[in-house]
Amino acid sequence: MELPAVNLKVILLVHWLLTTWGCIVFSGPYAWANFTILALGVWAVAQRDSIDAISMFLGGLLATIFLDIVHISIFYPRAGLSDTGRFGAGMAILSLLLKPFSCCLLYHMHRERGGVLPFHTDDLGPSPERSAYQTIDSTEVPADPFAGPDGRGQATPRGY
Repeated sequence: MELPAVNLKVILLVHWLLTTWGCIVFSGPYAWANFTILALGVWAVAQRDSIDAISMFLGGLLATIFLDIVHISIFYPRAGLSDTGRFGAGMAILSLLLKPFSCCLLYHMHRERGGVLPFHTDDLGPSPERSAYQTIDSTEVPADPFAGPDGRGQATPRGY
């Protein structure tokens, strides 16, 4: 099954909006947990090629699924909930329901950035091709970054 191409910024914006509305009813730990993970999402947007950023955002979003379930189940107001309170609680629950789908999309982005699972699986699809990488213990000498077009090195880089 092919996942739809969704921009990371859209995922971040939707969860930020739902978390902000969810904070109408649930504050404190709910807000801290969710906004901290959204900050990791901003890092993932800012550094498009960073596997660490997308991995931490994905892991944090998975953790907030569990934290949101616990927080909503413990602190859901049972009586005297106004329309605004019902709206805030509904948005927090909607955010919780959307998180597994967002995690699937983030996992797809994680794989596109070259990330792999921390355990070995052969049945989850092809792994990225790594034959073009130079190994650490390679005896090949890397090219001089300051070499001119004729291959001879220069004393200083251009522009100095």
